[in-house]
Amino acid sequence: MENIMAEENKSHRASPPADAQDKFESSKMHARKAAEDLRDAAGAIAGEYRGKAEQAWNDARGKAEHAIGDARTRARTLQDDAEEYVRENPTKAIFTALGVGFVLGLIFRR
Repeated sequence: MENIMAEENKSHRASPPADAQDKFESSKMHARKAAEDLRDAAGAIAGEYRGKAEQAWNDARGKAEHAIGDARTRARTLQDDAEEYVRENPTKAIFTALGVGFVLGLIFRR
């Protein structure tokens, strides 16, 4: 009798009931759906942040290009002013250049 009961318990353990199998399949399906929803949401968030990063990069690039343009303009203006000063005051320019060269020579000699 004990052998028969033991065999019945083994047979019940070997194959799960159909209701449990259906619940398991349903759980798997819900888990897959949740994973897909999570993946889609993560993709949307990543796309949003990618767009924000590109916008910030473009803004920074535009500001840098503007700053470079301003620096070039200032350098040209400074160069033009220096050339004009040298044309108007050649003696002062020569002595100034000699003085600056002498001082730099003393500094670099040490």
